[in-house]
Amino acid sequence: MKNIFFCPEESNFYSNCLENFVLKNCKKSECVVEFGSGDGSPVINSLLKNRFDGVIHGFELNISAWKAANLTIDEYNLAQKYIIHNSCLFESSQPDADYLVANPPYIPAPDKDIYMPLLFGGTDGATVTNELLSLGYENVLLLVSSFSNPESTIEHARSNGYHVTNFIVLPLKFGYYSSEPKVKNHIEELRKKKMSFYSGDYYFLAGVLFQKSRESREDLSNELAQVMTSL
Repeated sequence: MKNIFFCPEESNFYSNCLENFVLKNCKKSECVVEFGSGDGSPVINSLLKNRFDGVIHGFELNISAWKAANLTIDEYNLAQKYIIHNSCLFESSQPDADYLVANPPYIPAPDKDIYMPLLFGGTDGATVTNELLSLGYENVLLLVSSFSNPESTIEHARSNGYHVTNFIVLPLKFGYYSSEPKVKNHIEELRKKKMSFYSGDYYFLAGVLFQKSRESREDLSNELAQVMTSL
């Protein structure tokens, strides 16, 4: 369905990041908040493979995706662990949580008039990502795209007291949404301004764990920046 985000490779990567950076580290009965749950498949797949006994509160504006997610949640009897609200996290009473997780909208474009407007990440693609890093959660797992001004996200995280404490990178081919001519042309313009990094039809997508600064923590921000701008 074109009105629901669909990219199995990206969803599987997000699920893998959730398992390794969040669910395996959660203590008993912890709470996780998710921005932009989509059809819920990444979290559902992760929950089916992990003994997480907390609650994940998801927020999803797309009604079709929200309905699809809840059907699957009911099918697997996960309603006590995964609750998705058909509302915007930024406009809701934000739950107290140990982790904020998201595969946020990161498509850069001149405006929202693109194949799927809910994937619009601002003119540089990093707007929503950076807003999530302003909410103050102690631990934040985000997917960060190399063609969406990644250096601004790393700097914004630093200015909000975060260290990059872990990350993994996946090379991805431009897909249906990022290959829309209007979008691709805009990304090319961003590259000229050194705000977008890709090679041919490929870009990097990084799963990044940002954590509030503590002196004992190693900061991998510079290493991440080097990787994301190497294309």
